[in-house]
Amino acid sequence: MIDSEYLKIQELSKTFGRFNALNNISFTVKEGEFLCLLGPSGCGKTTLLRVLAGLESCEKGRIYLKGRDITSEPTRKRGLGIVFQSYALFPNMTAFENISIGLKEKKIDKLSINNRVKEVLDLVELENCKEKYPKEMSGGQQQRVALARALALSPDFLLLDEPLSALDAKVRAKLRYEIKELQQKLGITTIMVTHDQEEALSMADRIVVMNNSKIEQIGTPLDIYKNPCNNFVADFIGVTNFIENENIFGSYGSIRPEDFLITRENIKNSRPSIIKSMEFRGGFYRIFVNLLSTNDISKEIIADIPWYDCDSLNLRDGDKIYLSIRQNKKEVYVDDKILGCV
Repeated sequence: MIDSEYLKIQELSKTFGRFNALNNISFTVKEGEFLCLLGPSGCGKTTLLRVLAGLESCEKGRIYLKGRDITSEPTRKRGLGIVFQSYALFPNMTAFENISIGLKEKKIDKLSINNRVKEVLDLVELENCKEKYPKEMSGGQQQRVALARALALSPDFLLLDEPLSALDAKVRAKLRYEIKELQQKLGITTIMVTHDQEEALSMADRIVVMNNSKIEQIGTPLDIYKNPCNNFVADFIGVTNFIENENIFGSYGSIRPEDFLITRENIKNSRPSIIKSMEFRGGFYRIFVNLLSTNDISKEIIADIPWYDCDSLNLRDGDKIYLSIRQNKKEVYVDDKILGCV
């Protein structure tokens, strides 16, 4: 039976002098769950991770692992593995030696160490790199060694501090998939810090959105994207359009770019518009549009349209078009106010 409160964070607060880094943070993590802490720089997500790891103390609150209070326990007794953004590998040690160092500290016998290191190297598909030093490996390989080192001790939970941010886009996308696949295979409870919305949306089972030392919203990637609880979340997760004039598109207040439909004809509930500019994004065009004959004429709207629709409509900069909301939309209400549509 899966423990729904495998890791419980209760009313954590942390200050640095007069700066309030964490303000009454509470949430639970399910056993085997992949949870992302997402937010802008300075929001408190890395501080929260360090408090969970025992690298920082907290003035208020408790942390429970499988019902055990670990708030005051040192890092080595918390049963965690951690992977840092900088990899933190010893440059004078091979991959094998870097991975085995924690096992040696536990006085495990040599044969067991050799078997365990080989096992985790196989897991991260680096068995051919065991004798290489960090400088002889790519950034992606170094990050996988760091991950293997964290997994070698069979931790109760895994902490990842922006593990992919130092890598180029192609390697980052590949490792994103590999880390998620490995986490699911092992069933290890994982918390990852990131400021990358795409990373969080593609990897997490649930996302904790943070801002100004507080939690704004917790939910699945789809829930947070389609049902943001406020304007900050709507704007931070992906791209959105805020429409102040509620009469323009049937009272919608926050509209995702992919929710727009562009036509050459004036259909029901459409608005005459002018294409300001277009950007090709691969599978779609991002089109920047100015509305005509409305109070929001100076406001730029972003619409994402499949490339084949743009091609069939022969859209160009300066064209007059009609902008409307796709028919499968419904309004989202928060505190009796219309926030957006899904």
